[in-house]
Amino acid sequence: MNYRTQMEAAKKGIITNEMNSVSRKENLDPEKLRELIAQGKIVIPANINHISLSPEGIGDGLKTKINVNLGVSGDCADYTNEFEKVKLSIELGAESIMDLSNYGKTNTFRKELIHYSTAMIGTVPMYDAIGYLEKDLMAISAKDFLKVVEAHAKEGVDFMTIHAGINKRTVETFKRSHRITNIVSRGGSLLFAWMEMTGNENPFYEYYDELLDILYQYDVTISLGDALRPGSIHDSTDAGQITELIELGELTKRAWEKNVQVLVEGPGHMAINEIAANMTLQKRLCHGAPFYVLGPLVTDIAPGYDHITSAIGGAIAASNGANFLCYVTPAEHLRLPDLSDVKEGIIASKIAAHAADISNGIPIAREIDNKMSDARRRIDWEEMFSYALDGKKAKEYFESTPPADKHSCSMCGKMCAMRTTNKILNGEKVEFNI
Repeated sequence: MNYRTQMEAAKKGIITNEMNSVSRKENLDPEKLRELIAQGKIVIPANINHISLSPEGIGDGLKTKINVNLGVSGDCADYTNEFEKVKLSIELGAESIMDLSNYGKTNTFRKELIHYSTAMIGTVPMYDAIGYLEKDLMAISAKDFLKVVEAHAKEGVDFMTIHAGINKRTVETFKRSHRITNIVSRGGSLLFAWMEMTGNENPFYEYYDELLDILYQYDVTISLGDALRPGSIHDSTDAGQITELIELGELTKRAWEKNVQVLVEGPGHMAINEIAANMTLQKRLCHGAPFYVLGPLVTDIAPGYDHITSAIGGAIAASNGANFLCYVTPAEHLRLPDLSDVKEGIIASKIAAHAADISNGIPIAREIDNKMSDARRRIDWEEMFSYALDGKKAKEYFESTPPADKHSCSMCGKMCAMRTTNKILNGEKVEFNI
């Protein structure tokens, strides 16, 4: 093998097994896919040590993918429960899972996750640094952080969020921005604290080339984290966010020069009228690299319903250039999500992703909608349930108040518009037997 990464292979004109797999899934010509990977516009996060992976492509012209966040915290340290979330996520078709565990020795769970999961696995090494190194934050050295990255890479992690764009320049801009919610990125806030306490530059920025060398060895895709993403609609599109985005654009080019695949992360919280412009700006400043967004959440006043605020923003973002949606659950801002929250978050994100795919004219995206509509015309309930994103829930709703006539539902009964029109077009009379 005369290449280490998917990007390096693509630049050399080689179509890998992973590229062939993605081309079949996406109904895209393998040569066209290879060309877009060489340009950095599509990534296939596929660590050479993730043997169970079913490869997925992320980028322009492909179906919008979704990511599920899970992992334990100091208050909820039940790995068994988290693994149930893993199984549910894969069952519901999530293409990616990020292990955001930030408590204790997380590598045992992570290794089991990578061994089991056919979905891409992502991590944020910064979360794991304190537990892995068994040091207080201020005592961790710059090179220590790279040790954690290498440990995750060896285990088989496909992509890592690295907050390399928050450097001394962007910190000064942030301080002048007078935000309401300051820094809401967990990893970003830890790096900010480390930089302020030690007086040093961000180690992931200062030693960026060494970081890229590690990622290259295992073909880990770098997901350039937005430490200064807005945590409220008041803070969106401010100088801090945009200054960091400019830095991420430069870091993208440096990664490509070393044949490391790149995702760029984005907001955050953002009013609807700003989303499209932000997507265009990101693509321009980051040279067309795939964009990975958290939401964006379009209002700040819906705790308990933020899977909805996120899905609204996600659909708009993905129809304007975003390629990868991070799910948000009803528990966002409130607590660690439970199994039910995870399901609600996945379904909401999949709705947003599919709606965007239709808007973007992704080949075959409309086919299942047309099949659903045809089944509705024929009032074939079982077929409708088979096409539904959550057929089980749809069937439970239908059967909870069963209609007297199976060729309708309990809302309209015999006055069902489909039933009425079908009868007339079939030359039958419409009668209600009142």
